[in-house]
Amino acid sequence: MIIDATFWVTVSFFIFVGVLIYFKIPQKVKEALEQNILNIKNQINEAEKLKEDAKNILIEHEKKISNSKNEVKKMIDKASEDAEKNVIKVNKDFHNLMENRKKNAEERIKQLKNQAKKDITNASVKIAIESVEKLIKNSLDKSKLDKIYSSSIEETKLALKKKSS
Repeated sequence: MIIDATFWVTVSFFIFVGVLIYFKIPQKVKEALEQNILNIKNQINEAEKLKEDAKNILIEHEKKISNSKNEVKKMIDKASEDAEKNVIKVNKDFHNLMENRKKNAEERIKQLKNQAKKDITNASVKIAIESVEKLIKNSLDKSKLDKIYSSSIEETKLALKKKSS
C-alpha cells in the first residue's frame, strides 16, 4: 500500500471531523446560530412594536395638529367677528358723536342769531330814543324837524349796518 500525502490528508480530515464531533462543535455552532436567529427575531419583533408605537404616536400627533388647526381657525374667525363688530360699533359711535356735535353747533348758531337780533333791536330802540330826544330838543320848526328826522333815519341806518357787520 502506498502511503502518500493524499492518504494522510484523508486521515487528518477524518480525525478532524471526529474531533469536531467528539467536542460537539456542530451542535455548538448550531446552538450559536439558533441563538443568533432568535436574537434577530426578537429584534425584528421589537422593531415592529416600536414601529407600531411610532405609528400610533404619529396618528395621535396628527390628530392633535388637526384639532389645533381647527381651534386656531375658530379663534381667527371669532377674532374677525369681534373686530368687525367693534368696527361697526366704533363707526356708529362716531356717527352719533358727529350728529350730536352738528346739533350742538346748529343750536349755538341759533342762539347767536337770536342774540344778534336782540342786540340789533336794542340798538335800534336806543337810536330811535336818542333821535326822538334830539327831535324834541330841537323842535323849533317843521323844516328843522324834517331835517333832523332825515338825518336820524340815516344815522339809524348807518348804526344798524355797523351792528350787523
